[in-house]
Amino acid sequence: MLYSVIGLMSGSSMDGLDIVYVQFNKNSGKWTYEILNSDCYPYPGVWVEKLSSAANLSALDYLRLHSAYGHYLGSLVNRFINENNLQYKVQLIGSHGHTVFHVPEEKMTSQLGDGAAIAATTGINVISDLRSMDIAFGGQGAPIVPIGERLLFTDQPLFLNLGGIANISAHRQPGPGGSDERESGSKDCVAFDICPANRVLNLLASHVGKIFDEGGVLAGLGAVNEGLLAVLNAQQYYFKPYPKSLANNFGTDTIYPIIRDFGCTIPDALRTYTEHICIQVSLAIENIISQFSFDPVEQQGQAVSLMVTGGGAFNLFLINRLKELVRKFGLKIIVPEDQIVKFKEAIIMALMAALRWREESNVLSSVTGAVHDSIGGAVWIGQQA
Repeated sequence: MLYSVIGLMSGSSMDGLDIVYVQFNKNSGKWTYEILNSDCYPYPGVWVEKLSSAANLSALDYLRLHSAYGHYLGSLVNRFINENNLQYKVQLIGSHGHTVFHVPEEKMTSQLGDGAAIAATTGINVISDLRSMDIAFGGQGAPIVPIGERLLFTDQPLFLNLGGIANISAHRQPGPGGSDERESGSKDCVAFDICPANRVLNLLASHVGKIFDEGGVLAGLGAVNEGLLAVLNAQQYYFKPYPKSLANNFGTDTIYPIIRDFGCTIPDALRTYTEHICIQVSLAIENIISQFSFDPVEQQGQAVSLMVTGGGAFNLFLINRLKELVRKFGLKIIVPEDQIVKFKEAIIMALMAALRWREESNVLSSVTGAVHDSIGGAVWIGQQA
């Protein structure tokens, strides 16, 4: 069965809308995919401001923005379709939206971007609101990408995404008997948010007029402030067991002010926070190995690879420091081709839409802590004018 889907992803780093056109094929129980077109449309300043300040709006103004952003996303999809001559080729749109509120302990999460507005603007069927069903079942609603890792990257056991928030996932491989529960069950996978990442690094880089610290060059000029590092590593979230997830404001409202008020130079602040990210990733891996009984060395004695995606994969200073810290686990860090690095999450939003359309589970409960796997997403039927 072939599905032609556009996936939309807007991350907490606020760099823009990731958009991909993917063809999925399910044959004999296995999913394959091909990326046919991809792009990232940077947000103009007015939209950066609107999304950044959304949490402070009144309920009425928030809903107005929800609608306006949905229509805006629809216009970007139409632009993408026109630029790539995709008229009448797209069956579905899977839209993550832009997360503003995420309070799973109160069974609430909210992503801007009205799916009805996207469907009305594009005339294409839309799947949106992908986290809410899992939240309603008592889960964290995050991370949700492990279902796509399991179905699309079947030979890769360990993933690290360095986006606005860093998150990790581990997938046990089938045993010697060949049993493989990756299609129907979720007990062979754990995943959780580790710490804020690019969102905080980008805020620090903005102090010297940069959108981000390209390649980690500024961080490489700095020195670790041990006092600040100790305060960062002592944050309560890091000692919570999984399943767990982070809201965007943990980085912007808790972590960033700690760094800002510590009085470091920007290179020292970037270097210290880079070290903090790497330490927390290393601790997360250690946690997975010990509590999930994840063996980082295959039976043949070859090192398991840790696939790193997201904008942080292009931060050479961060990646090189991370390689030093994970060497003790016998892991090998790999950074895949640029399209996967940049658009992995958008690809998986598209796959989640296809799964929802098929009425199949698209969120794993072992990852989120929900009572069971769920079929997440609201369906909006597009109608051509």
